[in-house]
Amino acid sequence: MSSFIHTSRAGGQDYEQSSWGQLKVFLGYAAGVGKTYRMLDEAQQLKRQGKDIVVGYFEPHGRKDTIAKSNGLEIIPRRVVAYRGGTFQEMDTTAILSRRPVICVVDELAHSNVPGSERSKRWEDVQVLLDTGIDVITNMNIQHLESLNDQVFQITGIRVRETVPDWFVKSAAEVVMVDTTTGALLNRLKRGDIYAPDKAQRAMENFFKESTLTALRELALRQAAHELELREIATTSQERQPQQELSSASPSPPMATIERILVYVSADASTAMLIRRGRRMADYLGADCFAVSVVPVGDKTRLPTQDRNGVEKHLNFARNLHVETRVLEGDDAAETIVDFARRNQITQILLSRCGHSSWSRLFGTDLILRVVRKAKDIRVIIVAERRRSN
Repeated sequence: MSSFIHTSRAGGQDYEQSSWGQLKVFLGYAAGVGKTYRMLDEAQQLKRQGKDIVVGYFEPHGRKDTIAKSNGLEIIPRRVVAYRGGTFQEMDTTAILSRRPVICVVDELAHSNVPGSERSKRWEDVQVLLDTGIDVITNMNIQHLESLNDQVFQITGIRVRETVPDWFVKSAAEVVMVDTTTGALLNRLKRGDIYAPDKAQRAMENFFKESTLTALRELALRQAAHELELREIATTSQERQPQQELSSASPSPPMATIERILVYVSADASTAMLIRRGRRMADYLGADCFAVSVVPVGDKTRLPTQDRNGVEKHLNFARNLHVETRVLEGDDAAETIVDFARRNQITQILLSRCGHSSWSRLFGTDLILRVVRKAKDIRVIIVAERRRSN
């Protein structure tokens, strides 16, 4: 039996169509915990209440109980996409917009669309629905949350490629953790309720090891607890605001130190890990976060094309996670970083202990040491990319 942990915004979700749709996410820690079943069960309840609801996309995976839950619901036909001599089926966002329901159910939020689709990710399709005022109920597993990508790799040994930005999940009006014990999940797997017997056996030898599932479940529960804490803080803040306005004449308490984080962006592959770490730290601390790169004054061609492309890739990645980016000019990277940090009241600087490259040769291999020496009044955190032990 699955259990549910709700983390809702103040006011909840009433499924009344407005200029902006509301998002509800069912979050799990592995396939088979019951996310899709629970999502469709809610859809059936809403239909009985007379709500105008459709299923925009549903992936049955041959699971009889889940398929039965979709009976009687209006399902929007999928769009057929041709790619490399084959045909694939994707959610038809245009058809959903034409149908204009009040609520749309969308399975597998983290899915990557076939190349050539109008948008590359399903969460981007969902954003289009939300932007037009359609409420969306969807689901995903914890391993698809972008900021947890490195932790999930450490747990599973698998680098998840299909991810959803944290900011998108945090925009949800409600997040529901669908939980079941690892023992119950493994029993479902052995019975063939999740995958066919041959696939189930392979799964138990790899991703569905009990130790892996336990670690993922703990990660999901911690994330749900964190979301709940953030939303309670937001609710308390909203409730106190009118009182604060009424008592504006009274002396204000001392302001707490506002954390501001700077992530140094280089071309090194470890920078993606550093950006995720900075984003997650910022979320936990309620801090501002900046991704900062340094280029030579006046002549960016002094950097090899590969390095320039690598930096731009990482800056785009940061922007996708809603991290504010800056490209600074300076021939002394350490001095430029620390100067920016002081001018912008940065409290923490994150640097990666990356391998030597033309980037480090240009600015000096002692960049970390020099930043530490110059930023004596700022916390400097050196992050080494963890290697997964086999």
